[in-house]
Amino acid sequence: MNFCRLFHVRHIVGFVLLVLVMGACKVSKKPTTTQEDGFKDSLAVQIDTLVKIPPVVTIQDSVELNVYRVLKDTVSIIGVGDIMMGTNFPETYYLPPNQGKDLLAEVDSVLQSADVTFGNLEGVILNEGGDPKYCRNPKVCYIFRSPEYMVQNLKDAGFDVMSTANNHAGDFGNPGRKNTMRVLDSLEIHHAGLESKPYATFMMDGMKYGFAAFAPNTGTMSINDLGKAKEIITHLDSISDIVIASFHGGAEGSKYQHVNRKTEYFYGENRGNVYQFAHELINSGADVIFGHGPHVTRAVEVYKGRFISYSLGNFCTYARFNLRGDNGLAPIIKVFTKSNGEFIKAEVTPIIQRAPGGPKIDSNKGVIKRLQDLTSKDFPEVKIKIDDSGIITYIQD
Repeated sequence: MNFCRLFHVRHIVGFVLLVLVMGACKVSKKPTTTQEDGFKDSLAVQIDTLVKIPPVVTIQDSVELNVYRVLKDTVSIIGVGDIMMGTNFPETYYLPPNQGKDLLAEVDSVLQSADVTFGNLEGVILNEGGDPKYCRNPKVCYIFRSPEYMVQNLKDAGFDVMSTANNHAGDFGNPGRKNTMRVLDSLEIHHAGLESKPYATFMMDGMKYGFAAFAPNTGTMSINDLGKAKEIITHLDSISDIVIASFHGGAEGSKYQHVNRKTEYFYGENRGNVYQFAHELINSGADVIFGHGPHVTRAVEVYKGRFISYSLGNFCTYARFNLRGDNGLAPIIKVFTKSNGEFIKAEVTPIIQRAPGGPKIDSNKGVIKRLQDLTSKDFPEVKIKIDDSGIITYIQD
């Protein structure tokens, strides 16, 4: 056997061994994952422990060939809106019984049914202390501090990734921000949206995901800095199979359920032009976009074959939230895409919250009716069908 043929064979053998090893390492929806930083070192350790790679096939070669990825025919990604499972500020009676373990019981099987499950974390995770925002009367100010044990409820329910970009992320200053990230990291829940953590990447079932989140608030990645946002998404698109983005934007309340395609202001604050923002992110490489912030549900859209939800409403908010009327209706949206992020379909599970809070399956399917109405009015030019069971399809020309 000549040298060239031997070199070729050893490359093939090394490649096959590596694929078999990585296939054997695949687990269910919740595998041990890694951020972009340190990923290659971690992979090298795992492979070296399991198999001796022929010298001509290096770990660097393997990474560049992407042989550690397993592209799936169909990917499912769930998105939900605002989550604040109770606050111990200003009084502990704003906390739910049984440490909030029952809040998500009725919907956890739905949340666990996707490859990746996302939510927006309103407030901070902190047992006590922090630097609370100034408030003349704390009883009528809305700042949220949830005890650390609450995060285990998110983990148990199936959440994989959380946005920390919203108007409550800085409720208790830097101590609140830092502890929130620390606790999420400790339970391997990925997160992004703060200036100190603008994006995250992670592996799930052989697919590499990129995630970024934006808001109009101090300390968060700004929804109003479109250039920086596009730069982040472009980078994630270059290193990920699927890019998920979220934004906290738009005016709040039942008077602001429509996507007006203009810059929105609320309490004198620039809450962004969410229509322009979402489109520019997709132009830059985003595949699925989940919006939140208005505390009510807004329309959905498919743009360039990519899915956008403009607001997912109040999903799991215990006490201190207005849950009357449309404020208590929200969707769990399960988006199905191809391995490149192209939209296939989506499924809506309608939920309802009644005071003091916690999602329940809504037998009346109220939010499906709202989505049908809002989407037909706000995006009449987009050929989206939402049937009465909550199946969302896109009719292409």
